[in-house]
Amino acid sequence: MSPSPVLTSVPVPVPRADLHPGKPPILHVPTPDQADPPAWAAEHRHTLHGLVAEHGAVLVRGLGLCDTGQVASVFGQLTSTLMADTEAFAPRQTYTPGVYSSTAWPANQPMCMHHELSYTHSPPGLLLLACLTAPTTGGATALADSAAVLDALPPELVQRFEQHGWLLTRTYNDDIGASWTEAFGTDDRAAVESYCHANAIEFAWQTDGSLRTRQHRPAVVRHPGTGRRCWFNQIAFLNEWTLAPEVREYLVDVYGPEALPFNTRFGDGEPIGEDVVHLINTVYADHTIREPWQSGDLMLIDNIRTAHSREPFEPPREILVAMAAPQPPASAYEGSTR
Repeated sequence: MSPSPVLTSVPVPVPRADLHPGKPPILHVPTPDQADPPAWAAEHRHTLHGLVAEHGAVLVRGLGLCDTGQVASVFGQLTSTLMADTEAFAPRQTYTPGVYSSTAWPANQPMCMHHELSYTHSPPGLLLLACLTAPTTGGATALADSAAVLDALPPELVQRFEQHGWLLTRTYNDDIGASWTEAFGTDDRAAVESYCHANAIEFAWQTDGSLRTRQHRPAVVRHPGTGRRCWFNQIAFLNEWTLAPEVREYLVDVYGPEALPFNTRFGDGEPIGEDVVHLINTVYADHTIREPWQSGDLMLIDNIRTAHSREPFEPPREILVAMAAPQPPASAYEGSTR
């Protein structure tokens, strides 16, 4: 009688996260030719969310994401519900409900550090990004830890923003940025007014049909998971002094200083000076980490803990974006930051 064959178990490779200074954590998928990215995402959902909770973000490399349907399926496996992109500051293309293109923004102009939709009443807690086509050069989605940024800002500046919050003013038009119909997803004025009332947004229709809004938001919030104070806003990103000088001069000349497509102020209404904006962007730069995109990459970002930017690039560049985990209304944070 022949002896029974000896069965040996083959260890299953475990995805590994590489940690290097100046870079986000990178999780390498061990299978070179991943046949079913959505199934992989479903199997490793808890691992990915754990890495995001630990580090604030994770870049997944090796999945080989190659089309919008596949990306939408992966996003769907990683979160239960995707959010609609309401109040966008610039247009996006919608691929499927909750899955969008990256924001339309000139390739040669940087998008400085910010937290996605931090000016909304209920901002997303999680961002999901997928790279279908990596740029020829540049175009990284860089990251910065918002608690570290807060600690590095002058205490007196932080105290002023904690006391007064920040103010976003917008003038929606059909020329620059998202029109009000694009931003609110409707051409029904009554529906827009209802949304504004429900989301603590002051509004006024202009004689030319444009819409002007003001919304007051906290600049510092506590992370819902860790309780750490985070610099959470788009104060610098949406301020006139972050724009390239020639762009700012053009917009001021065409629309006037009080009717720019978007601008930010201290919460008490006082203007924010160029020096303050420069200081905030410098602190962000000092805390920036980056890793160039590769086609097929996936990234998850804790939107409260981690700010992100988009660096100038040479086209093409195709990044898909989704938002999830809506946070409590901004008013719930007020008074809880000290």
